Amino acid sequence: MVTYKVMNFIVKSAIISASALLFLGIFPARLFAQDQQPMTPEEIEKKRLEYIDKEKERLVSMLDLEYYQEFWVDSTLTHDLAALQDELAVLRESKVSNYDMYIAVQDKWYQRIYDSYHRFFTPEQWAKYLKSGAEKEQALRDKRRDKAAGIKPEKKNKKKKK
Repeated sequence: MVTYKVMNFIVKSAIISASALLFLGIFPARLFAQDQQPMTPEEIEKKRLEYIDKEKERLVSMLDLEYYQEFWVDSTLTHDLAALQDELAVLRESKVSNYDMYIAVQDKWYQRIYDSYHRFFTPEQWAKYLKSGAEKEQALRDKRRDKAAGIKPEKKNKKKKK
Protein backbone atom coordinates (compact mmCIF):
# COMPACT_ATOMS: atom_id res chain seq x y z
CA MET A 1 0.00 0.00 0.00
CA VAL A 2 1.32 3.39 -0.95
CA THR A 3 1.45 5.82 1.94
CA TYR A 4 0.44 9.45 1.84
CA LYS A 5 4.08 10.58 2.04
CA VAL A 6 5.07 8.41 -0.92
CA MET A 7 2.11 9.67 -2.99
CA ASN A 8 2.94 13.25 -2.02
CA PHE A 9 6.55 12.72 -3.10
CA ILE A 10 5.45 11.20 -6.42
CA VAL A 11 3.09 14.09 -7.16
CA LYS A 12 5.71 16.69 -6.25
CA SER A 13 8.30 14.90 -8.40
CA ALA A 14 5.92 14.85 -11.36
CA ILE A 15 5.19 18.57 -10.97
CA ILE A 16 8.90 19.40 -10.76
CA SER A 17 9.64 17.25 -13.82
CA ALA A 18 6.87 18.83 -15.85
CA SER A 19 8.02 22.31 -14.82
CA ALA A 20 11.57 21.50 -15.86
CA LEU A 21 10.39 20.26 -19.26
CA LEU A 22 8.41 23.45 -19.79
CA PHE A 23 11.30 25.70 -18.90
CA LEU A 24 13.73 23.76 -21.04
CA GLY A 25 11.51 24.33 -24.04
CA ILE A 26 10.85 20.69 -24.76
CA PHE A 27 7.10 21.26 -25.14
CA PRO A 28 6.13 22.88 -28.43
CA ALA A 29 5.66 26.63 -28.43
CA ARG A 30 2.12 26.22 -29.75
CA LEU A 31 1.04 25.17 -26.25
CA PHE A 32 1.83 28.68 -25.09
CA ALA A 33 0.05 30.27 -28.04
CA GLN A 34 -3.34 29.26 -26.63
CA ASP A 35 -5.33 31.94 -24.92
CA GLN A 36 -4.57 31.56 -21.22
CA GLN A 37 -7.21 34.04 -20.08
CA PRO A 38 -9.61 32.76 -17.43
CA MET A 39 -13.18 32.24 -18.52
CA THR A 40 -15.58 35.12 -18.04
CA PRO A 41 -18.61 34.61 -15.77
CA GLU A 42 -20.82 34.56 -18.88
CA GLU A 43 -18.73 31.78 -20.44
CA ILE A 44 -18.81 29.79 -17.20
CA GLU A 45 -22.59 30.17 -16.98
CA LYS A 46 -22.98 29.13 -20.62
CA LYS A 47 -20.86 26.00 -20.10
CA ARG A 48 -22.78 25.10 -16.94
CA LEU A 49 -26.13 25.44 -18.72
CA GLU A 50 -24.86 23.37 -21.66
CA TYR A 51 -23.76 20.66 -19.24
CA ILE A 52 -27.17 20.71 -17.51
CA ASP A 53 -28.96 20.35 -20.86
CA LYS A 54 -26.73 17.46 -21.96
CA GLU A 55 -27.08 15.65 -18.63
CA LYS A 56 -30.85 16.16 -18.59
CA GLU A 57 -31.17 14.81 -22.13
CA ARG A 58 -28.94 11.85 -21.27
CA LEU A 59 -31.10 10.95 -18.27
CA VAL A 60 -34.36 11.49 -20.16
CA SER A 61 -33.31 9.16 -22.97
CA MET A 62 -31.66 6.57 -20.71
CA LEU A 63 -34.37 6.41 -18.02
CA ASP A 64 -37.45 7.45 -20.01
CA LEU A 65 -38.27 10.18 -17.49
CA GLU A 66 -41.71 11.69 -17.06
CA TYR A 67 -42.13 15.44 -17.55
CA TYR A 68 -42.18 16.16 -13.83
CA GLN A 69 -38.99 14.11 -13.36
CA GLU A 70 -37.33 16.01 -16.18
CA PHE A 71 -38.28 19.24 -14.37
CA TRP A 72 -36.78 17.95 -11.10
CA VAL A 73 -33.55 16.88 -12.80
CA ASP A 74 -33.25 20.32 -14.38
CA SER A 75 -34.06 22.11 -11.11
CA THR A 76 -31.69 19.95 -9.08
CA LEU A 77 -28.79 20.40 -11.46
CA THR A 78 -29.42 24.14 -11.87
CA HIS A 79 -29.45 24.79 -8.14
CA ASP A 80 -26.77 22.36 -6.99
CA LEU A 81 -24.25 23.03 -9.75
CA ALA A 82 -24.60 26.79 -9.21
CA ALA A 83 -24.03 26.29 -5.48
CA LEU A 84 -21.03 24.04 -6.22
CA GLN A 85 -19.60 26.64 -8.57
CA ASP A 86 -20.08 29.40 -5.98
CA GLU A 87 -18.44 27.38 -3.21
CA LEU A 88 -15.47 26.49 -5.41
CA ALA A 89 -15.11 30.16 -6.37
CA VAL A 90 -14.90 31.10 -2.69
CA LEU A 91 -12.10 28.56 -2.21
CA ARG A 92 -10.25 29.86 -5.28
CA GLU A 93 -10.61 33.48 -4.17
CA SER A 94 -9.31 32.50 -0.74
CA LYS A 95 -6.33 30.96 -2.54
CA VAL A 96 -6.89 27.58 -0.89
CA SER A 97 -4.25 25.23 -2.27
CA ASN A 98 -5.41 22.03 -0.56
CA TYR A 99 -6.73 19.84 -3.38
CA ASP A 100 -8.69 17.70 -0.91
CA MET A 101 -10.85 20.67 0.10
CA TYR A 102 -11.95 21.17 -3.51
CA ILE A 103 -12.75 17.47 -3.84
CA ALA A 104 -14.71 17.52 -0.55
CA VAL A 105 -16.85 20.42 -1.79
CA GLN A 106 -17.43 18.70 -5.11
CA ASP A 107 -18.35 15.44 -3.35
CA LYS A 108 -20.78 17.25 -1.05
CA TRP A 109 -22.75 18.73 -3.94
CA TYR A 110 -22.68 15.58 -6.09
CA GLN A 111 -23.94 13.65 -3.07
CA ARG A 112 -26.86 16.07 -2.82
CA ILE A 113 -27.65 15.54 -6.51
CA TYR A 114 -27.47 11.76 -5.99
CA ASP A 115 -29.81 11.94 -2.97
CA SER A 116 -32.23 14.18 -4.86
CA TYR A 117 -32.40 11.78 -7.80
CA HIS A 118 -33.06 8.90 -5.44
CA ARG A 119 -36.16 10.70 -4.13
CA PHE A 120 -37.91 11.09 -7.47
CA PHE A 121 -36.69 8.22 -9.66
CA THR A 122 -38.79 5.07 -9.67
CA PRO A 123 -37.07 1.90 -8.36
CA GLU A 124 -36.54 0.71 -11.94
CA GLN A 125 -35.08 4.05 -13.02
CA TRP A 126 -32.89 4.15 -9.93
CA ALA A 127 -31.47 0.69 -10.66
CA LYS A 128 -30.73 1.72 -14.25
CA TYR A 129 -29.14 4.98 -13.05
CA LEU A 130 -26.89 3.10 -10.63
CA LYS A 131 -25.81 0.70 -13.38
CA SER A 132 -24.91 3.65 -15.62
CA GLY A 133 -21.97 4.49 -13.37
CA ALA A 134 -23.56 6.34 -10.44
CA GLU A 135 -22.93 3.41 -8.10
CA LYS A 136 -19.18 3.52 -8.77
CA GLU A 137 -19.10 7.29 -8.32
CA GLN A 138 -20.95 6.91 -5.01
CA ALA A 139 -18.48 4.26 -3.86
CA LEU A 140 -15.57 6.59 -4.67
CA ARG A 141 -17.22 9.45 -2.74
CA ASP A 142 -17.78 7.14 0.22
CA LYS A 143 -14.18 5.98 0.09
CA ARG A 144 -12.85 9.57 0.04
CA ARG A 145 -15.20 10.56 2.88
CA ASP A 146 -14.09 7.59 5.00
CA LYS A 147 -10.45 8.33 4.29
CA ALA A 148 -10.89 11.96 5.35
CA ALA A 149 -12.64 10.81 8.54
CA GLY A 150 -9.85 8.32 9.27
CA ILE A 151 -12.05 5.26 8.83
CA LYS A 152 -10.23 2.26 7.40
CA PRO A 153 -12.02 0.60 4.50
CA GLU A 154 -13.46 -2.85 5.01
CA LYS A 155 -11.77 -5.57 3.05
CA LYS A 156 -14.09 -7.66 0.97
CA ASN A 157 -13.82 -11.38 1.56
CA LYS A 158 -13.28 -13.06 -1.75
CA LYS A 159 -14.43 -16.62 -1.83
CA LYS A 160 -11.91 -19.00 -3.31
CA LYS A 161 -13.25 -21.31 -5.97
CA LYS A 162 -12.43 -24.96 -5.53
